[in-house]
Amino acid sequence: MSDHDALLALLSLTDRLSEEVPLAEALSAVTDAALVLVPGDHASIRLVDDAGEELLASARSGEGREHRAVPLRRGQGIAGWVIANARSALVPDTLHDARFVEGDPQGFAIRSMVAAPLARAHRALGVLSISSARVGAFSDHDERVARLLANVSVPALERARLEHLAVTDDLTLAYNGRYLVARLREEMDRARRSGQALSLAMLDLDHFKRANDTHGHATGDRLLRVFADRARDKTRRSDVLVRRGGEEFVLLLPATRAAQARQLAERVRAAVEAPVDLGGVTVVQTVSIGVASWDESETADDLVHRADLAMYEAKRLGRNRVVASGNAAPGAL
Repeated sequence: MSDHDALLALLSLTDRLSEEVPLAEALSAVTDAALVLVPGDHASIRLVDDAGEELLASARSGEGREHRAVPLRRGQGIAGWVIANARSALVPDTLHDARFVEGDPQGFAIRSMVAAPLARAHRALGVLSISSARVGAFSDHDERVARLLANVSVPALERARLEHLAVTDDLTLAYNGRYLVARLREEMDRARRSGQALSLAMLDLDHFKRANDTHGHATGDRLLRVFADRARDKTRRSDVLVRRGGEEFVLLLPATRAAQARQLAERVRAAVEAPVDLGGVTVVQTVSIGVASWDESETADDLVHRADLAMYEAKRLGRNRVVASGNAAPGAL
């Protein structure tokens, strides 16, 4: 890429970040730009949780974005090392770097990597990582570009993050329950104007209290974070994950018909049931999902109610499954 093209790409990104866009869109704009400016296959941003310990998968672009992110903590993996040391990292070959943590399965090849911290006032917000399937794909120049990209992105990301926190669950970085009804009504208005479909999925973790009682609340919290990461990995940028309360979540699915919504919900269900290694404790967590598609006349409460009923039917039928509501009247399946 010529210097002129790189400048235009960076200018386009800063123009986008100067707009008041939601945090998810701002993060995705940065990872998209990273793959234009740096010769990688995959780019991601992980934000740290409020405790500064967990690295939460927040945006992914390029190869393998459909595969779930590897759970990482501060100091773990190359991204965790970048957070812990507040320094960028240039890795010519991951097979010869003891810091590298490979997923199981990774889903796409990572043989070289460059990562830069997203930091403000000496406080780590997250890490921008770019990887390639080729050994030695990145140069010192690429590392400097990654650092520049991270630095120019931080003010806009911090502003979007603060706005996001007002309507976000601190633990999982999903939206909170207060956000659901207003956003659902907004999506209904948009669907009505555009003539597109709209669907909703209600998700409830099965026997979550048992996991809390057996392994402790700290492990339960980590399990909720892993669930949210896995759900986000299997959804699209336009989909909205909401933590309704406790172990219950909602997926708002714009421009999604009933059959598509069920397929997406099934991908989430399958991803969630994979065993989770939580610091030496292996937990198998499942989820029951109810799906409902808007009939263009019912209210937001009615649509949520139908998805709720479908989810309870999934519980009744044995859990760890997806049940779709038909076009039945509210209150019936």
